[in-house]
Amino acid sequence: MRLHPRTLPQRSTNHNSLDEFGYKVSGFGAAGAPPAPLIDGWKHLRTGKVRDLYTNDTGKILLVASDRISAFDWVLPTTIPNKGAILTQLSLFWFELLADIVPNHIISDEVPASVADRAVIVQPLEMFAIECVARGYLTGSGLTEYQANQAVCANPLPAGLFDGSKLPASIFTPATKAEIGDHDININFESAAKIVGPEQAAELRELTLKLYDTAADFSAERGIILADTKFEFGINMAGEITLGDEALTPDSSRFWEADGWQPGKSQPSFDKQFVRDWLTTSGWDKESTPPELPAEIVEKTAARYEQAYERITGSKF
Repeated sequence: MRLHPRTLPQRSTNHNSLDEFGYKVSGFGAAGAPPAPLIDGWKHLRTGKVRDLYTNDTGKILLVASDRISAFDWVLPTTIPNKGAILTQLSLFWFELLADIVPNHIISDEVPASVADRAVIVQPLEMFAIECVARGYLTGSGLTEYQANQAVCANPLPAGLFDGSKLPASIFTPATKAEIGDHDININFESAAKIVGPEQAAELRELTLKLYDTAADFSAERGIILADTKFEFGINMAGEITLGDEALTPDSSRFWEADGWQPGKSQPSFDKQFVRDWLTTSGWDKESTPPELPAEIVEKTAARYEQAYERITGSKF
């Protein structure tokens, strides 16, 4: 979720997928986003794939994580129990752990009772127009690019790597920010520097890799591989680079089971892989409205999110 009120995207001309403000929300299809819950003292601003944004008279932001889940650029009609609370609580855990590296946008987790555990009050940020991605392992779009030119976002890599191979060192692979429901596009550092400026691009790269390396080491101690992750940064009112959005959740990261890691195949993961696998074999064409998920897939996916939280934090959810 990247849509802070000071950085709203351009209005879309696709009137089949506009929110109440006329902005593109294509992940929901022609039906549009569901109505946002009413919360006393807060005015609804935006609805994203997973999160709803509200503001109040003081200009603070209430960031509410729903139980919605997306796959293949669609928001699915089925929700995953407790997913929003897990994302929020796991992000709070990481924000606290990494606070000595970079400030974050959290003001308070004391929120209205109707959104307890799944919401936080945060600072409004002037968001940078790039996704800051770090990779320590080769997979996904990085693998596709490597197979084409033996590099990822102009980071040269050795020959002979496979899906799931550990990289010699973590790499910064920024991406452009897409409208909700569209793909982000991988770019090289030079392109990122043109978007945000060379000095800030260099600082974002340094912060991204330091955050990733720290989190990867922490996860490894718990038997989990942090294959890659995405951060979003902005500038706060004091002019400081600040970590926003979520941090190191199964929605923004690839967490793999270290015991099952084997390069050259798909890795056992703590995310929505059950959902992707079922959708791939369901006969859905990925163009029309997605089908409802079976109860078994919902249960398995919810269990994986809970396991990720418990393994990383050491606490029962």
